[in-house]
Amino acid sequence: MNGTSFTLFLAAALVIAAVPGPGIFYVAARTLSGGKRAGIASTFGTALGGLVHVMAGGLGVSAIILASAELFTALKFAGAVYLVWLGIKTFREAGKWVPEQAGAVGTQRVFREGALVEALNPKTAAFFLAFIPQFLDPAGNYPALQFMALGLISVALNTLLDIIVVMMATTARDSLTRRPNLLQRLRQGSGLFIAGLGISLALARRPAS
Repeated sequence: MNGTSFTLFLAAALVIAAVPGPGIFYVAARTLSGGKRAGIASTFGTALGGLVHVMAGGLGVSAIILASAELFTALKFAGAVYLVWLGIKTFREAGKWVPEQAGAVGTQRVFREGALVEALNPKTAAFFLAFIPQFLDPAGNYPALQFMALGLISVALNTLLDIIVVMMATTARDSLTRRPNLLQRLRQGSGLFIAGLGISLALARRPAS
């Protein structure tokens, strides 16, 4: 890529990362529910899930999934069911106070959940396949590596913005620690919101080829 194309890519990727979307709302909900450590772990988990889509897109796997109505539907509903299950579990656990000093096991669990949530979202695959090819150099070598490199940068920018959201959500959560009843309602609301993201994913339509 020449310098102009790369600058345009960075500007577009940064704007897209800053626009509130399901990923930002998900990590915010996880932070409000479980605290800062849960939010950070969830952020890096969704980043890993995004990298799965980047690799799949570069290798052509994502194109195969999006071209097949059956594969798209199967992945979509798997992700939707998982999100709804996480939301219900978060809602049910809201009555139990989880201290901020949660152990590594809990953090690892949230990380795995974030990775699965993102990896099972075919809308992420559709986004990368629609966005990144616009900035590839058709005369250059190794288009798959170009795709993966730009995808890696896009995931990194998304992760950076997600971390900022986590910090903001942590501040809001900390201000409610003296009001446990309200904090409990907030955690329950976070669970319902995560389940709502699952319902939204279940209703998503396959992009036109």
